[in-house]
Amino acid sequence: MNDGFSLDPRMYLQGRPSPLLAKAALCLMTIFACTAAPIMMSPAAAQGRPATIVAFGDSLTAGYGVKTSDSFPAQLQMALEAKGHKVTVVNAGVSGDTTSDGVARLDWALEPKPDAVILELGANDALRGIDPKVPRANLDKMLTALKDKGIPVLLAGMKAPNNWGDQYAKSFDAIYPDLASKYALPLYPFFLEGVALDRSFTQPDGLHPTAAGIAEIVKRIMPDVEALVASVEQKEAQKK
Repeated sequence: MNDGFSLDPRMYLQGRPSPLLAKAALCLMTIFACTAAPIMMSPAAAQGRPATIVAFGDSLTAGYGVKTSDSFPAQLQMALEAKGHKVTVVNAGVSGDTTSDGVARLDWALEPKPDAVILELGANDALRGIDPKVPRANLDKMLTALKDKGIPVLLAGMKAPNNWGDQYAKSFDAIYPDLASKYALPLYPFFLEGVALDRSFTQPDGLHPTAAGIAEIVKRIMPDVEALVASVEQKEAQKK
């Protein structure tokens, strides 16, 4: 993102310039050089480029039923910027996606390569009663791909609905802590913590969060996301 503008004081003169014109050109270039310095040393430039975080998920990430400006990535970016972080949060959520869909589109979602990923998938697998072995294998594939690319990840967990029985819920819910342990990843245990089943935070379908519900999610997940951003910022600082 370009926070300012650039000035090019170079002057192309045909023929041999007169001494007076040459002196005027030199003075003009000196003035431009002096005035350009504060622009080049602006706080935004001094902080380096924005960190790019891809929020990769389903309708909970995409912002189903709310304005684009109220989606999880949009509200998260605003919250991070309010705390002084220079970030771009990319909305890579697709409504209806299962973990199988996520595997299929992960590669192109990572072009160009982001600095970090928040991985939020699995809710639709659980709603459809898909064998937990399938989302476990799919999430494992995605985490392997992200690890191979050297991209830090915050894994957002999900919980199964009660209608499939205790055994299903036990098998499904264990996916996220197991994979977080396997890959030594930070885990936000339940993406809808404090929002699920709360009618003041959910849309009429009882599943998707309202703008206020998303704000609650952002508030609760912020410490984990800030830790992710801090790791990215530290990595960038080490390169300098």
